[in-house]
Amino acid sequence: MQASLFLIPVPLGDTEIRKALPDYNRDIILQIKHFIVENVRTARRFLKKTEPSVHIDELTFYELNKHTSPEEVAGYLSPLSRGESVGVLSEAGCPAIADPGADVVAMAQRKQYPVVPLIGPSSIILSLMASGFNGQSFAFHGYLPIDAGERAIALKRLENRIYTENQTQLFIETPYRNNKLAGELLHTCRPATKLCIASDITCDGEFIQTRTIKEWNGQAPDLNKKPTIFLLYK
Repeated sequence: MQASLFLIPVPLGDTEIRKALPDYNRDIILQIKHFIVENVRTARRFLKKTEPSVHIDELTFYELNKHTSPEEVAGYLSPLSRGESVGVLSEAGCPAIADPGADVVAMAQRKQYPVVPLIGPSSIILSLMASGFNGQSFAFHGYLPIDAGERAIALKRLENRIYTENQTQLFIETPYRNNKLAGELLHTCRPATKLCIASDITCDGEFIQTRTIKEWNGQAPDLNKKPTIFLLYK
């Protein structure tokens, strides 16, 4: 196997590995000894769940977060210069999408190391597939502003884009603030605007429904502490 930076997806929640990831990913994982991760504890748990025979104590983990310096990232990639592959794991979903792993990939590309994305679940793509919204033109905005006034302005701006640009708008929130955001959406957006709420994707209790804002009023589900993505379209 050519030494590469492998981007290894992680299930979106507590679901069976075989339902979310192909066996090929496991085969690749077994050949890697260096992993760049957001959280060492959860990364170790994922690897052991993926393949119980993995010898965790023989692996090297490099923790990556918003405080990691470019110099540290460069050091994390040093095994590649020795012909050893490196894996990147996010907490859930695909690495480098709404994830600090993008900085690692950018540096690997600058150094011309091979970058190999593996197949796995993305809440952005899966929710868009199930929404019935425009999949030809869409934009993911990550987290909206925390300030209520700024967030209302942002929501109006995104809603305008679905009408002026015919573009689906996607965004997320910290799980314990999901219900608050849902309420603001119902209060801020036009009654005819369509909202898709996609929660616990690929997990037990998966919920994906599309309705107009008017239809959602008084019927929004309890989203507290449930990983959720919101989509707006006309």
